[in-house]
Amino acid sequence: MADDQERGRRRPYSRNSDDSDEGRKRAEEPSAKFYKCHSDGSDPSRIPPKASSDAQPSSSSSSRGRSFVPNEPRAEYPSTSHMSRGPPPPPGTSGSGQMDAPAAGVRPTGTGSESGGPQGNRRQTDRYDIVRTRPDDVVTKQGKDGRPIMLKANFFGLKTMPQWRIVHYHVDISPDIESIRLRLGILSEHAKLLSAGYLYDGKQLFMTKVLESEVTVLKGQLKTGGDYIITIKFVGFISTVEPRFLQVLNLILRRSMKGLKLELVGRNLFDPMAKIPIHQHHMELWPGYETSIRQHEKDILLCAEITHKVMRTETVYDILRRSSQNPSRHQEEFRSNVLGLVVLTDYNNKTYRVNDVDFSQTPNSTFSCKGKDVSFVEYYQMKYNIRIRDHGQPLLISKNKDKAQKTNASDIVVLIPELCRVTGLTENMRSNFQLMRAMSDYTRMKPNRRIERLTVFNHRLQATHESVKVLTDWNMRLEEKLVEVKGRIIDPQKIVFNQKRKCLPDDNADWTKHFRDHQMLTTPSDGLSRWVAIVPRRNGRDLNTLLSNLVRAASGMGLRIRDPTVLEIYDDRTASYVKEMNSCTNLDPKLILCLVPNNNVERYSSIKKIGCIDKGIPTQVVTSKTVSNRSLMSIATKIAVQLNCKMGYTPWMIELPLSGLMTLGFDIAKSSRDRSKAFGALVASMDLQENSTYFSTVAECSAYDVLANHLWPMMAKALRQYQREHKILPKRILFYRDGVSAGSLQQLFEYEVKDIVEKLDNEYKRANLPPPMMAYITVSRSSKTRFFNRESNPPPGTVVDDVVTLPERYDFYLVSQTVRQGTVSPTSYNVLYSNINLTPDQLQKLTYKMCHLYYNWSGTTRVPAVCQYAKKLATLVGTNLHTIPQSALEKKFYYL
Repeated sequence: MADDQERGRRRPYSRNSDDSDEGRKRAEEPSAKFYKCHSDGSDPSRIPPKASSDAQPSSSSSSRGRSFVPNEPRAEYPSTSHMSRGPPPPPGTSGSGQMDAPAAGVRPTGTGSESGGPQGNRRQTDRYDIVRTRPDDVVTKQGKDGRPIMLKANFFGLKTMPQWRIVHYHVDISPDIESIRLRLGILSEHAKLLSAGYLYDGKQLFMTKVLESEVTVLKGQLKTGGDYIITIKFVGFISTVEPRFLQVLNLILRRSMKGLKLELVGRNLFDPMAKIPIHQHHMELWPGYETSIRQHEKDILLCAEITHKVMRTETVYDILRRSSQNPSRHQEEFRSNVLGLVVLTDYNNKTYRVNDVDFSQTPNSTFSCKGKDVSFVEYYQMKYNIRIRDHGQPLLISKNKDKAQKTNASDIVVLIPELCRVTGLTENMRSNFQLMRAMSDYTRMKPNRRIERLTVFNHRLQATHESVKVLTDWNMRLEEKLVEVKGRIIDPQKIVFNQKRKCLPDDNADWTKHFRDHQMLTTPSDGLSRWVAIVPRRNGRDLNTLLSNLVRAASGMGLRIRDPTVLEIYDDRTASYVKEMNSCTNLDPKLILCLVPNNNVERYSSIKKIGCIDKGIPTQVVTSKTVSNRSLMSIATKIAVQLNCKMGYTPWMIELPLSGLMTLGFDIAKSSRDRSKAFGALVASMDLQENSTYFSTVAECSAYDVLANHLWPMMAKALRQYQREHKILPKRILFYRDGVSAGSLQQLFEYEVKDIVEKLDNEYKRANLPPPMMAYITVSRSSKTRFFNRESNPPPGTVVDDVVTLPERYDFYLVSQTVRQGTVSPTSYNVLYSNINLTPDQLQKLTYKMCHLYYNWSGTTRVPAVCQYAKKLATLVGTNLHTIPQSALEKKFYYL
């Protein structure tokens, strides 16, 4: 109610108080009205940067004369820049042939539009990357071991006519006509000659029909007078392993889905009519579909996944108004609140990330559009019939996330706050248990519910005339039932505790209950001694409760916990913790425990910085809320395991058949302070058959580097550590590479893998050793593939290596974990290089074993433990530390 009253009397944002009649009139109008417009051209303004190297917004009060970099509508058609036959395509033009229109908000790719240049969109090309990474000597990638299980997958078969193929033609029209719209109209006059379904972008033509001649000449008369000649030249057939093949298939699918009346937001289609309002949090959930068509092992399959988009009902302008309530700091507060936000502009259904705020410009500022100075107010009124209400608001700056390290003008987009709807969740929302619970009721669908939704999606496509016609025109038919696939369940793996006592996990791959009667594998001989606990004076009783439970839990696991040196502080300010941590180092503590009242990020980061960077001492942060939890004994058990790990010891192990094996995991996390920076973390096991030690290292890198240029130095450090411990380099290396996007797979395969193999050979030559046997495997957590065991989840250990895998890869899916809610997500593994002499069965089983060794959880994880450790470490450094930790911690799990 207070918010509603505030809206009724609030004023528009302005640098100066606006008490005019116009100002009062604007204040009475709603600030968060959403406008629905067609995205049929260039939208908000892309502006060139200043002459300065950092490309920050200009501080001048006027922007007259600021001009746009020309840009044409992007094509949704396959790139033809690498065609072996036919001339390279010319650059695209706008529908009018003009090249000086505002450039931002160009037509989103994949909308089904038939205008734009044939070069396509780089992000669209990445999405349909086909990279042959399957080693030539791999005869079969299918395993045989394990208990068979029949599964369904979230795929539908696409049936085609016999000898079905996509044909590529190049089209020239004489005289040359710049307007793509006119080109489309001219070719459509000869549609009877073409197949019922075809794609044409003004230069390139794709269809399933083969014309009688390699060169077909058509003639006609222009409506404006004069004759024209169309020359259609045969270029070739598109192979099923080319990216263009996938692009054409997915464009066909997008056309067929038009009949479902969905809205394109970003790359995916959502159903606003089925939105789920969550009024108390000013947000909506839009259900939608994430789809792709691809050639799989034997058939062309449509993958369909249910997805949801969080749509906030507030705009950036609402955030601006709230920030203006603090006049002395309103600019600073607004900037901090919006930087990094992803916003949606309703007039073109595109999303942008806010990189900066330009307080020197307003909607009244002008730019050059088609040779004229036009204000943003005038532009949006003319282009979209949108009236900008507050002419005093600042402008938002967005940079192309793929090119933000450059300063090209075409990479910068200007946005109006009141036209930008906020998407996603804030940190406060994520920490709101009630909100996340309400959302999970809709987003975490159980397998039976997901199957039902997928079936409804299929039926809608089959029942919609427009959808059926598109597929029929292309001689395609969608199967009604989900694809069935045969999987295998890997045998449960034995967990090894102290004195080689072994146990089997339960059906959910969990062995927590075995801590009651098993001791941890290794613990310090003198227990946890010489350690410090820092606690606010008012929380002294909480500390005593925690310590008594810790001692009880740890003693049953073979860890003796001695009394810590307790340092009381008068308050819970960050500075108080920092002061005590700095002063207690004369005690030479092995570990510092800090009891804190809540999850304050600044305090947590300060504690971790002192421990990891300044002192090189492991730290454990526990909130007082944890102590009051009814499951305190269970929590104390987990904390005791963490404390043991942070001192460099191991709670459990698994049975490993290979000796001389070093397992590596690598991941990258962006810096939360500077999005242009990132930190790569590498974690390595030091032959788990001989001992249970690990090694970790971190390197700073650019967030825009596709390849990890610092990877080899990190790997070399791990090799030297292995050599120090075992007096020899490892015989075998199992490298799990996480943090790889589909678009970077080609470069990763061609450069990173080859570079590592070459440098490994040189390293081993210097040691007078033969090259190691190595498997280099990419790990993808973002796969949209789902498997169903009837109407439930597959059990842990389920592996799938056929039907829905890809023929150009040596890949497999593994369900290694159990989920308590929703549908389990399998992890996709792609073997880019292997001379390790392991069969598919052995490699799959070894990967599953590695998912049992993450010591923050007494159960299996979604990825091998070294990957999860690397992710945990990279996130800690990127979010809290922002610099490299001390090398003294490299052999400890200080990041757990």
